[in-house]
Amino acid sequence: MEILEIARGALSSGPICDPCLGRLVADRSFGLSNRDRGAGLRTTVALADDTDFEPHEGDCWVCEEECDRFEWWADQAVGMVHGYEFDSYQIGTKVPPLLEENDRLLREDVGLEPEAGELMKSEFNREVGKRFGEATGTEVDFGRPDVLLLCDLATDEIELQVNSAFVYGRYRKLERDIPQTKWPCRDCNGTGIDRDEKCSGCDGTGFRYDESVEQLTAPVVEEAMDGTESTFHGAGREDVDALMLGTGRPFVIEVKEPRRRNVDPDELEAEINDFADGKAEVEGLRLATHEMVERVKEHDASKTYRMDVALDEAVDQAAFDDALDELDGATIYQDTPQRVSHRRAAKTRTREVYDIEGELEDDRTATLTVHGEGGLYVKELVSSDEGRTEPSLAGTLGVGATVTALDVLSVEGEAESFEQPEYFRE
Repeated sequence: MEILEIARGALSSGPICDPCLGRLVADRSFGLSNRDRGAGLRTTVALADDTDFEPHEGDCWVCEEECDRFEWWADQAVGMVHGYEFDSYQIGTKVPPLLEENDRLLREDVGLEPEAGELMKSEFNREVGKRFGEATGTEVDFGRPDVLLLCDLATDEIELQVNSAFVYGRYRKLERDIPQTKWPCRDCNGTGIDRDEKCSGCDGTGFRYDESVEQLTAPVVEEAMDGTESTFHGAGREDVDALMLGTGRPFVIEVKEPRRRNVDPDELEAEINDFADGKAEVEGLRLATHEMVERVKEHDASKTYRMDVALDEAVDQAAFDDALDELDGATIYQDTPQRVSHRRAAKTRTREVYDIEGELEDDRTATLTVHGEGGLYVKELVSSDEGRTEPSLAGTLGVGATVTALDVLSVEGEAESFEQPEYFRE
C-alpha cells in the first residue's frame, strides 16, 4: 500500500496526533521519530491534494493524547529510582485495552496488518526509555537490566523492579562444625518454638548451628550494598565437620534490591574477613552478573580431600598399600548414604576415584589423600556405609574404617570454568 494512501486514510479517520500517524509507517523509514514521520505525512498529504495544511487539532482518538506525555513519564521514572545505583535499565509500558483496541482499529481502517509499523507499547518503551537514559546517564539493557520500570497508562503509576546484584569469590572454612548455609532446626522447622515453648533442640534460635559460612559473609555484602536480603550460592558444599582449605570453594552472594552496586571488592573482602574472625575467609571477590549463579550451582568439579582414618583392627603396610592400589582409578558404586538419605533421593551413583594416596601413622590410624569426581561420597569410600558403597577401603581391607577428620583441599577447575570476563561486571 502506498504511504500517501495510508496517511489519507488515517487522517480521515478522525483527530489523530503526529506520533500515532507516523507509527503506521515506522517500518518504512529510519532515523526519524514517529512524531517527525507523522508531521511529514500530514504536510505531504496537504501538498499532494492541494489543500491547506492543517496541524493536528482536537484530542487524538487513538492514544487520547498519551503520546504528549513521554517527558512526564520519564520524569516520574527518574523520581522512582532516586537513591539507587544502577548502570542499566529497561522501560516497559502497560497500555490500557481501549488504547490497544484503538491502535488495532486504526490499522484496520487504513488496510494494514495488525503488526504493521510500530505498536503503541513499543513507541512508549523507546521514547520514555530514551529520555530516562539521557536523564540518568545509563544504558538500556533488553536482557537483565539493573532496574526495570513498568509504566501503567491507565493508573499513571510506575512499578519499579530492582534486580539483584552479585558478588563472586572463593571461601575457605577454617573451623569445623560450621555449615555452608543457614541450617534450620528440624525439631521446630526453624521457628524456634516447639509445642508452644522455646525449642530445646536449638535453644529458640531456629537454627541447628549458630553460624554458617553464609552468616559469616553475606550480611557484610548485604549491608555494603544496602539490600533487603541476601542469598548464598555455593559450588557444591562440604560436610559440616569438614574444613575447606587450599584454593577455596567458589561462591556467589546475591543481594536483593540493592541501593548500591558499585562497591569496592577489595574493601568488601577485607570487611568480610574481619567479620568472620578467623572462622572463614574469602578471596578473589569480584562483582558478577546473574549468570554466575547458575554457573556456580551447576558446576560439578572434581575435588581433592585429605582424611584422617581410624581402623577397627590392626593393618599392616602391605595390606594397606594393596587396598589403595585397588581403589586407585576405580569406578565406585554408591547407594545414597544413610547420613543424607533424609534429603537426597534414593539412587545408585557411579563416581570415579582419579587418584588415592595414603600412609599408615600406626597400625590402626592412617592419612588419605583422594582426588575424586564431583559427587563422590568420600566418607563412604572409606567406611563402605554398611556395604552401600562398593568398592571401599573398609571392604577391601576387611576391617572397619571411619573418617575422623576431613579437609577439602581443592575444588578443581574453577579458574578455567568461572573466571571468564563476560560473567563479571566491569
